[in-house]
Amino acid sequence: MLHDILMVVIGLLIGICIGFFGARMFLKKYLKNNPPINEDMIKALMMQMGRKPNQKQINQMMKSMEKYQ
Repeated sequence: MLHDILMVVIGLLIGICIGFFGARMFLKKYLKNNPPINEDMIKALMMQMGRKPNQKQINQMMKSMEKYQ
């Protein structure tokens, strides 16, 4: 009886650990392949606001975005 309960608890803990690390790896891979914002998006946003951005402004925006991620 105690052996069965112990096996279920151990199996549950192993499943939780595997699920956590698997989801973590999947999310890291997804964010690496599909970043939330990139230079082209910043450039398009600034163009819509009526500004012609240069590369220095785009780099500054990228640094400020990375700071908050």
